[in-house]
Amino acid sequence: MAALARSVLVTGSNRGIGLELVRQLAASPRPPQHIFATCRDPEGPRGKALKELAAQHASIKLVQLDTVNLPSIRGAVGAVGSHLKDQGLNLLINNAGVSSHATLRSVDPQEMLAVFATNVVGPLQVTKEFLPLLEQAAKGTGKEGLSCGRAAAINISTKLASLGLCLGVPEAPMYPYRASKAAQNMVTRCLAAELQDKGILCVAIHPGWVKTDMGTEKAPLTVEQSVRGILTVLASLSQDASGAFLDWEGNCLPW
Repeated sequence: MAALARSVLVTGSNRGIGLELVRQLAASPRPPQHIFATCRDPEGPRGKALKELAAQHASIKLVQLDTVNLPSIRGAVGAVGSHLKDQGLNLLINNAGVSSHATLRSVDPQEMLAVFATNVVGPLQVTKEFLPLLEQAAKGTGKEGLSCGRAAAINISTKLASLGLCLGVPEAPMYPYRASKAAQNMVTRCLAAELQDKGILCVAIHPGWVKTDMGTEKAPLTVEQSVRGILTVLASLSQDASGAFLDWEGNCLPW
């Protein structure tokens, strides 16, 4: 089986789904040549598990990237570009995000704006700044059609953002989180429409309710199961999936 992509970048890779994505990519039989594992402070205490993982795999490169800080994003683009030379970045996984359990009674403007900054503006700005590297990969792989092996931007979403489902609002109102992820889904659709002709695939993926710091121990899915499913879905994506909202098993979700 061919590698998912020659080069992959994962944001928010110091814990949870991001860390497990890096772990499974590096441990796969045909790992990517370059796995750029990014987080806000890879040298700090929160980056300890990621740093230990990187020490075991030459393919993992640690890159400082704060998705709400434009100079940090641009610094990461420079660092990644210097590793890739002129080959471009095949796969960008916008995984970094924050949750919020704010209710109608407790929500305030500052929290709403902070969550939107991370969950909407962050992935959009990261994709915008890395676009030249994605375009370079799309032109340089010699592949036709759309795929993660050519060039792709994948946004980790949630089915709690689905307007059609509008799941469990009384139990989990989560106004900032739901609204921001719904907005992120619209960003994904817009990116897909704009970038398809450039050879870049854009898809939103719901990872399931996962046992992570964000998902809590109540969640039914382990992070290993979720990421195994996500990577299987990513390997299967083609032209038909452009602009889709899928779950970790490849099922289509209503927007």
